Amino acid sequence: MHTRYNEIPAYQTKDGSEIRELMHPTVHGNANQSLAEARVEPGEQTALHRHRLSEELYHVTAGSGIMTLGDDRLPIGAGDTIAITPGTPHNVHNTGHETLVILCCCSPAYAHEDTELL
Repeated sequence: MHTRYNEIPAYQTKDGSEIRELMHPTVHGNANQSLAEARVEPGEQTALHRHRLSEELYHVTAGSGIMTLGDDRLPIGAGDTIAITPGTPHNVHNTGHETLVILCCCSPAYAHEDTELL
């Protein structure tokens, strides 16, 4: 399996971020997880939400901001990785001056139906 970034269309997810599904079982044939790139522009934030089934790993590749993770608010920046357990409320707020870019790995794979807005 192989994808090319410039051939993958971006779309907006339920939480309000712009997403590119870099690898997803329903599209690419891999089995158990998805990998996407999320982009949040300066001053913007995603909606507080949780996933009933999916565990997520966020890896920040550019920008900076604040992540709400349950009751905690964490400063995040390029090079940081965050584990989000199923059921944990979370969102990100871009508090910097450049686009906040996050690689998101979900297992099981991301599904709109598994996203509950809070």
